[in-house]
Amino acid sequence: MHEFSIATDVATAVAEFAEEHPDERVSGVHLQIGELTCVGAEQLKFCYQSIVAESALAGSELRIEITPAHVECSQCKYRGKPHYWDSGLAALTPTLQCPKCGQAAEAIAGHECAIKSIQFSPAQFQAASF
Repeated sequence: MHEFSIATDVATAVAEFAEEHPDERVSGVHLQIGELTCVGAEQLKFCYQSIVAESALAGSELRIEITPAHVECSQCKYRGKPHYWDSGLAALTPTLQCPKCGQAAEAIAGHECAIKSIQFSPAQFQAASF
């Protein structure tokens, strides 16, 4: 389950960045994930929420943007969306097969896994009762 290790890395990176902003709390994280990474967005969100539940990042929302896959074929010079395999059991799966000529193609987009932005909101202080 590589979603857990990705969520751990994201939470660690965001927590380190948040340490530089002690007067604010992280309210959201925008993550860009490429279609070819085969990362389950819902599983990643679940793992992230589990990891940050008892931390300074608790309550922050992980928003995921899926980047479409694009391939380039060295044989026929096709450049665009890849061929998709329909297993019948799951969603369409992108392949590295050229949809035009059927030869092997090279991925030129869709492998991304990056934190695009971190949203902060002012930390809320509780007034002390005397």
